[in-house]
Amino acid sequence: MTLTKRASAQEAAAFEPVERIEGARDGGVLFICDHASNALPPPYGTLGLPQSELERHIGYDIGARALTLRLASLFGAPAVLSRFSRLLIDPNRGSDDPTLVMQLSDGAIVPGNAAIAAEEIERRIALYWRPYRDAVSVAVDMMTAAGPLPVVLSIHSFTPCWRGVTRPWEIGILWDSDARLAAPLIAALDEAGFCVGDNEPYDGALVGDTLDEEVTRRGLAGLLVEVRQDLISTKEQAERYADRLAPIFASVLALPELRQLAFLPSRTGRHAER
Repeated sequence: MTLTKRASAQEAAAFEPVERIEGARDGGVLFICDHASNALPPPYGTLGLPQSELERHIGYDIGARALTLRLASLFGAPAVLSRFSRLLIDPNRGSDDPTLVMQLSDGAIVPGNAAIAAEEIERRIALYWRPYRDAVSVAVDMMTAAGPLPVVLSIHSFTPCWRGVTRPWEIGILWDSDARLAAPLIAALDEAGFCVGDNEPYDGALVGDTLDEEVTRRGLAGLLVEVRQDLISTKEQAERYADRLAPIFASVLALPELRQLAFLPSRTGRHAER
């Protein structure tokens, strides 16, 4: 889909790509949600898809926004959330990732992304992807300046079943090489009775994702939290789940080693910046 420069300017003015939640800059924890919304800017319509497809997991992480907002409220913490569908452009992919704009997602062909030109990808990066990443970066900068060093929790959700295989985990903790937060959190969730996946159902070592670029490369502690969608599919479910998770998160976030910088080589072979 190609837009004129005039249409792009109008679109940028009318559609805010980022949702920001105010909170304590010195509170030590920032929540982010890369796939919080299935909304699309008006010029893009539904990208040629039936609305029902946008309501599926291919459009956004079901329940993740409500879970993020509740956690931010319970901690009095700042939060940064996307306001556009991952099908427009995926804010949790590197700008050079071939899956940045999906043409096929879980069996659904996305007509509005078919044969997309490089110019249009750059336009979407500038109008949507970059403002979201910049908002995360600014939030991290402000919290770092206020002290203590922030821990960043990225909230996502996953489908109960994938390609006919049932996923048993209630919650997954995704991380790369820095185990300071992941190891104690996985242990605490397991002790609390959760069926927890260690880098399940996905691997947390993803070069160019939001945590990699805005957290890991700064030497900060952070990880990605995946919750199974059937557990948080309604606002009420998500808020109850957040209420269960909050005291567990709080106990782990109190660990002093999380307030130090740590630069570790990624399991992908890339070294974190110093």
